[in-house]
Amino acid sequence: MFETIKLEIKDKVATVTFNRPDVRNAFNWKMVEELFSVFELIKSDRNVRVVVLTGEGTCFCAGADLNWMRDVMTGSFEENYRESLRLAELFYLIYSIPKPTVGRVNGPAIGGGTGFVSVCDIVVASNKAIFSFSEVRIGLVPSDISPFMIRKCSEGRIREYFLTGRRLNADDALRIGLVNRVVEEGKLDGAVQEIVDELIKGSPNALRVCKELLEKVPLQSFDTVREYTADTLANLRKSEEAQEGMKAFLEKRKPKWSKETTGKTQ
Repeated sequence: MFETIKLEIKDKVATVTFNRPDVRNAFNWKMVEELFSVFELIKSDRNVRVVVLTGEGTCFCAGADLNWMRDVMTGSFEENYRESLRLAELFYLIYSIPKPTVGRVNGPAIGGGTGFVSVCDIVVASNKAIFSFSEVRIGLVPSDISPFMIRKCSEGRIREYFLTGRRLNADDALRIGLVNRVVEEGKLDGAVQEIVDELIKGSPNALRVCKELLEKVPLQSFDTVREYTADTLANLRKSEEAQEGMKAFLEKRKPKWSKETTGKTQ
């Protein structure tokens, strides 16, 4: 179904894999469009509870494909604007998808590849992973990914790396908040599964609202945010899932959120 990515849906988890290992999973226009398709599919699939994003082989994503960059050099302003806007919209789609996303960073994440890391909710990185905002060294800037990087790592922490293009190792990425956990390469799958198992325990509706809360609260003033948060909590308390969750807690049993999914690979 896809040429540049792989999708596997199993046990409520959708695993999306960049699948161009011969070019270190660099993304081109085809991959951007296929990622749009797959994340729209996941967004509407009620059986999917968690998304894992990773790369095939030993690299997560090496950024934009060199051949695509050659085409960009000769394109008009309008063409460049249209493609840049489309990429920005893809990052926002992944960032705002109403399901938790876990980044499984199995190797280098360079330029726009680091952007895909920044839009994941929780990130586990191999201790061999490296990260870089190398755009300034070729006359560009990490523009499309900047809203997500600044929000995740804060402006003060990310200025040095945006301006210098200097590479970060996994421990650097952990220190500035780009990743949540660093593990040995052989323990990566186990650490990701641990987080997935924890996420599956949550109410699907509560996780959706939680992601919305995390996006909207920082944008509001204290004068307006009180009403928004109070309204959110009041609505949730009357929801079917919250009623089931509170009832299960009182009855000392596990809540029943949804049916199990069947395995499917594309």
